Amino acid sequence: MSTKGFVSIIALIVGLLLAFNSIYVVTEYQRAIMLEFGRMVQADIKPGLHFKKPWAKVSKFDGRLLTADMTPESFFTVEQKRLVVDSYIKWQIKDVETYYKATGGDEATAESRLAQRVADGLRNQFGRRTLHDVVSGKRDELMSEITASINVDAMKLLGIEVKDIRVKRIDFPPEASQSVFARMAADREKEAREYRSQGKEQAEVIGADADKQRAVLEANAYRDAERIRGDGDAKAAAIFAEAYSKDPEFYSFVRSLNAYRLSFSGKDDLMVVDPQSDFFRYLKDPKGKN
Repeated sequence: MSTKGFVSIIALIVGLLLAFNSIYVVTEYQRAIMLEFGRMVQADIKPGLHFKKPWAKVSKFDGRLLTADMTPESFFTVEQKRLVVDSYIKWQIKDVETYYKATGGDEATAESRLAQRVADGLRNQFGRRTLHDVVSGKRDELMSEITASINVDAMKLLGIEVKDIRVKRIDFPPEASQSVFARMAADREKEAREYRSQGKEQAEVIGADADKQRAVLEANAYRDAERIRGDGDAKAAAIFAEAYSKDPEFYSFVRSLNAYRLSFSGKDDLMVVDPQSDFFRYLKDPKGKN
């Protein structure tokens, strides 16, 4: 190969390398800046295909919504109750120039500085609130205030927008957990005793009312039964009287037969009766004539 051809190949390779180093792509989920000899010459490069000088350097950062888990820390409430709080931060690069100048483009450095500011904010907010407020009562309000206050400094100093700050877990210190659980158990037992007492009281009231209603129902039933029985006896007496008035002799005969049947039902019965008494009137004469 001639010297001219060799030089041409070298020139082609160098040209390709320069072209390769001059083309770069920024995706829609990235933020990018351009540096020349360590000096920023272009910030917040838009997504797409771009060209640069071969010696220029392009630094790209994740522009999506990121999550930073904070290390659990201890905070005191206004009653001086110590709590161990585990939280996380949702953040996103908003001003890439400020972000690079403040953190050097290092995500871990950004999260560390952001976490420190959030910890200070949580410490201040917890110190102004009661245990009930931070655990359940006003937690949403607390998180909103912290997010708003932290976001101002984060945007100004770090170029970061804090989207949300949330508490994952709030615990008592290990040494206090046992006493807290014992107190909670005592409170629940007290509530249980109150509920049982109220239930017993209501049961007695309901039982007394049921007994009263039963007594009233039984009395009404007995009254109605006696009235019906009296009506029946009256009707029976009226029927007997009517039957007797139609044929008194036949009525006397039937009554005598019933008396004989009842009197002579037992084989071992012994009766001492005057043979001339009216009891044997129909035995002597079917017509009952003596």
